[in-house]
Amino acid sequence: MVALFCRRLRPSKFLFPACFLIWYSLAAVSGLGQTIAEGQQRQRAEQLAEVEGDGEGKETSGKPMPSVTIDVPLDGRDGRPLALREFRPKSQLVVPTTKIESAKFPVVDVHTHFFYRQRHNRQALEDFVDLMDRHQIAVCTSLDGKLGRQLEEHIEFLWKDYRDRFVIYANVDWQGDGQADDPSTWACHRPGFAERTADRLAEAVEMGVSGLKLFKAFGLSYRDPDGSLIEIDDRRWDPIWEACGRLGIPVIIHTADPAAFFESIDETNERWEELSRHPDWSFYGDEYPSREDLFAARNRVIKRHPKTQFIGAHFANNSEDLATVAQWLERYPNLWIEPASRINELGRQPYSARDFMIRYADRILFGTDGPWPESRMKLYWRFFQTRDEYFPYAETPTPPQGLWRIYGIDLPDPVLQKIYHLNAMRLIPGVRERVERFQGE
Repeated sequence: MVALFCRRLRPSKFLFPACFLIWYSLAAVSGLGQTIAEGQQRQRAEQLAEVEGDGEGKETSGKPMPSVTIDVPLDGRDGRPLALREFRPKSQLVVPTTKIESAKFPVVDVHTHFFYRQRHNRQALEDFVDLMDRHQIAVCTSLDGKLGRQLEEHIEFLWKDYRDRFVIYANVDWQGDGQADDPSTWACHRPGFAERTADRLAEAVEMGVSGLKLFKAFGLSYRDPDGSLIEIDDRRWDPIWEACGRLGIPVIIHTADPAAFFESIDETNERWEELSRHPDWSFYGDEYPSREDLFAARNRVIKRHPKTQFIGAHFANNSEDLATVAQWLERYPNLWIEPASRINELGRQPYSARDFMIRYADRILFGTDGPWPESRMKLYWRFFQTRDEYFPYAETPTPPQGLWRIYGIDLPDPVLQKIYHLNAMRLIPGVRERVERFQGE
């Protein structure tokens, strides 16, 4: 274009300077445009680093900030930046893979949610019972029997056709007929609540209930009339724990949550990607008790009620720190643990996890937090039964609980048998006869 323009000019002493000036100006404009484009791309990358993976715009402190519109695909291709939520690394390792189709021995899954995950869908239940048959799962413990109508409906749902395959735990009905947004109206704040709950538990045991489940809201969201959080070790609840000991049923208690959920959501948080998808899972800040305070309150209850057996759900919710869990097991002989939704943590420390499980084989139960798809169940067997290296802990494209993979711990058969079913047969009413019938079939 510059050459054509110059050819049309009459020859003069100004020809070459003019052409040079035109060429330089066009090049400068072109370069400026490229610089602006590059600057915009860098700015978008910087903006991305300041927002969470769901694109809704959050500061690392967790407080809302204005949403950022990003019009460049952040797929990491052709030199573009990569959004963390799009990171799908394919491992280049070439290592042995063990194909596992079922558990090596009969299994009792002590942590499942057949109401909250299936909502009493009959076909879903029948499909999962078929899966149980294929995988040697003799018994599942459903933890969703809220005292009252939900318990009755849950019993009807599970036991109509499959009483030999399920045991059921009750739940404390803290709210009762009170208003959800007004804790002062809740049943638990009325005189005699704990004693009435103990009586209802006795009735539930007469109906065949095998235990009591406490959800993590106990300590993290249930509140007293003054707005403060209900404390786990409040002595008002002692009659409930005493009743469980007297009735011979265990209490499975979910206290706190993973360590990362109590840390600031910033660039150092190893579960940042997960928390970006579930910001409501964060318990960081002064409005919540510390994780250590929650554990201490739970442990005071366990110590105060030595005749009641307690199961610390999710490896006592401290699978990141097995040395501390070992101290708890040594200190509290009435504490048991189970690994539901925690093979992601245990499987990235395979040497420590294996040594721990062998040492405390008499105090560990098996749990999954299911019902899960068949592909995830196979990963549980692979974790417990093989020496496989660096494999997924879940079937989802994005690892749901940390961007890493796990290793198998290849437990000895006697340890597997204790964890898979023998310990549950000793601890949970109704399990022994069900497992024996399953083995006799």
